[in-house]
Amino acid sequence: MNSVSTVAWGSWYDHVKGYWLEREKKNILYLFYEDMKENPRREVERIMRYLDLSISDEVISQIVELTSFKIMKENPMTNYSFMPVPMFDQTISPFMRKGIVGDWRNHFTPEQTKTFDEDYKKQMKDVNIPFRTNI
Repeated sequence: MNSVSTVAWGSWYDHVKGYWLEREKKNILYLFYEDMKENPRREVERIMRYLDLSISDEVISQIVELTSFKIMKENPMTNYSFMPVPMFDQTISPFMRKGIVGDWRNHFTPEQTKTFDEDYKKQMKDVNIPFRTNI
């Protein structure tokens, strides 16, 4: 699972577990994509509370709109389409694909899913991060 679990900064598992374990000690707000997809307004409000900010409902609505997957996918500053091909070739895979929770099931074979599930269980046994794969 090395190629699947390794990201630019090292092991995905170590990265995720490290921030999860430090979240109470430092100024770290842990967000989950599934929660943002399920109820974006709730998550924006959660971020505002974390930052101790009070803003109008109108501004919150604008933030929710401007941070929607559809809008961000069209924005060169968030979809990285401004990057030159030698640095990031989006013909191989766009930075922002579909924005669908659980879409990995359309790309993993049953054997890959089984291998990942076994590796995940082994690697994450010492933490209880409430990841979801469905909404």
